[in-house]
Amino acid sequence: MVDLGLSGSILAVLLGLVAVFWLLIIQRNVGRKHKIDDVDTTTTTAYDGECRSKDGNDDVDIIIVGAGVAGAALAHTLGKEGRRLKVIERDLTEPDRIVGELLQPGGYLKLQELGLEDCVEKIDAQRVFGYALFKDGKSTRLSYPLEKFHADVSGRSFHNGRFIQRMREKAASLPNVKLEQGTVTSLLEENGTIRGVQYKTKSGEELKAYAPLTVVCDGCFSNLRRTLCDPKVEVPSCFVGLVLENCQLPHENHGHVVLADPSPILFYPISSTEVRCLVDVPGQKVPSISNGEMAKYLKTVVAPQLPPEIKDAFIAAVDKGNIRTMPNRSMPAAPHPTPGALLMGDAFNMRHPLTGGGMTVALSDIVVLRDLLKPLRDLNDAPTLCRYLESFYTLRKPVASTINTLAGALYKVFCASPDQARKEMREACFDYLSLGGVFSEGPVSLLSGLNPRPLSLVCHFFAVAIYGVGRLLLPFPSPKRLWIGARLISGASGIIFPIIKAEGIRQMFFPATVPAYYRAPPEVRL
Repeated sequence: MVDLGLSGSILAVLLGLVAVFWLLIIQRNVGRKHKIDDVDTTTTTAYDGECRSKDGNDDVDIIIVGAGVAGAALAHTLGKEGRRLKVIERDLTEPDRIVGELLQPGGYLKLQELGLEDCVEKIDAQRVFGYALFKDGKSTRLSYPLEKFHADVSGRSFHNGRFIQRMREKAASLPNVKLEQGTVTSLLEENGTIRGVQYKTKSGEELKAYAPLTVVCDGCFSNLRRTLCDPKVEVPSCFVGLVLENCQLPHENHGHVVLADPSPILFYPISSTEVRCLVDVPGQKVPSISNGEMAKYLKTVVAPQLPPEIKDAFIAAVDKGNIRTMPNRSMPAAPHPTPGALLMGDAFNMRHPLTGGGMTVALSDIVVLRDLLKPLRDLNDAPTLCRYLESFYTLRKPVASTINTLAGALYKVFCASPDQARKEMREACFDYLSLGGVFSEGPVSLLSGLNPRPLSLVCHFFAVAIYGVGRLLLPFPSPKRLWIGARLISGASGIIFPIIKAEGIRQMFFPATVPAYYRAPPEVRL
């Protein structure tokens, strides 16, 4: 590989920047973006802090299935709007998970917008200011572009269960929010409209609950999503989780990503004394924990690839045991708009957790839904409400599709491959980010949820590919290098375009052309 220096790097990426400029001009001229804040609500009567169903038979306005990150945050948000809510959660004890522990700065901003920022207090949460990348003995540090924000804005990492319990407490503190432990077994449907849920209480009693709107956020293992969407769940890999105690990371208050073989390894603090380690294992089968194969794999394959500062603590954590695994799921949003019901959270849309974007997507979705429901007093006209809420699926796209696409694309680029073109793409990505300035700030702002622009993501992705080709062709191209460069561009296209297609090209890049992009709220029937 020829070392071109900074001037050669800039030359290699010049073509990508020209493409960025041209595409941004196109995007800027595609339609005028309507905002929820511009809705004409002159035909809508304010609810003065209370929302009541016109049908006196309904005890509540909205049923929420699940009280994880999405469900608990939604309950508190809509409860503050005056809605009467019933939240049914399978298990109200503190969850113990190995994912959902890193909230990006963009997600923290949404948490502030929802009035839930105090939920990261008193749980020993750690501030995160960026990432450090490690590859083949080299390293680079990527900082979040936080200069324009308040000093409190940064990422946060924590124990997932502590965070969820704080949000559940906030939701349950509202008098119009009822939090109940129970397992929802089915949705109650009548003439194509969801009227409520059937559930089994903690004591085993079978009950039914009715409401004009049911929001399903029962997580990645949802047993209700098939009624409301067309789920196409992929499991590209599994995470093997460990907790490293009293481990000093090379870069304080940063997430650490080791570009190992065969796939990435993550480290980030989850308390003042604990560091979470997630070892990605491609495929759906992992070495057995019970017979010692997993410990052997971690010590002989993973440990030698780690930075020296982490290795001893990692081996000590393996020896201590308590190794856990979790399949990494990916599922594009494919809703069936259904009167009386809505899907949210991991029940609705998942992406590889490499970039830690799941909670940011969920909190952003809640902001969108809150603003859509705000002018509505009456939720009983299910068909009309369903048509109006179709805009939710498009309005959420800028944030959701950017984070989803980046997660899927980065995971594939960061995985090791015997193919020379894929190796060049991986090396080019690391070196591109190492250039600093706009080359690192742009991608990191996308990853952090601070710049949810799908077009910017595509431009940076292909700028990396063009940078990789430029390194191959300069100073003197050869037939072999030309062939590798062509396969690099082809491989990059093969990575990102299927993800974009699954997300929806029109919804991602031209949302204003989607009929459901903006619909005025239905008139209130007094």
